[in-house]
Amino acid sequence: MVGPMGSGKTKIGRRLARDLDRPFIDTDQRIVAQHGEIAAIFARVGEEGFRAIEREVVAQALSEPAVVSLGGGSVLDADTRATLRELPTIYLTVSERVVRGRLRGGKRPLVQNDPDAWSRIFNERRALYEEVASIRFDTSAGHITALGGKIAAWAKENS
Repeated sequence: MVGPMGSGKTKIGRRLARDLDRPFIDTDQRIVAQHGEIAAIFARVGEEGFRAIEREVVAQALSEPAVVSLGGGSVLDADTRATLRELPTIYLTVSERVVRGRLRGGKRPLVQNDPDAWSRIFNERRALYEEVASIRFDTSAGHITALGGKIAAWAKENS
């Protein structure tokens, strides 16, 4: 699963993994478990250093038979995009209005001090998400259970 921060990749990914009876991997959570909090990694080694760590974690996760939720910026890496084009890749999107509520008070370093950062980042990455996507689902409206069921049906047909 790919998409911008706040699109619901973790929540929907967990649901999808249960429905498909597969393990769930959230690459951001794996990074935190192995290297510490993401904000601290950014402070320590900057975005470039974080992306190097992320690239390794993502490559490992994508080699496992699991439902994998990727961090929003993971698509910046060309090798990751090449791998994703070979896999059934679900692109979750969300409206800016909805995501503002979801991200309020969070610890995401790229948007923490800039209220317009999400839109700018999303617009920079949108074409990359679309490049790797097998299908797109909008998480802006509707109940997660109904959406999760639609995504699970698609995944069962395409995995």
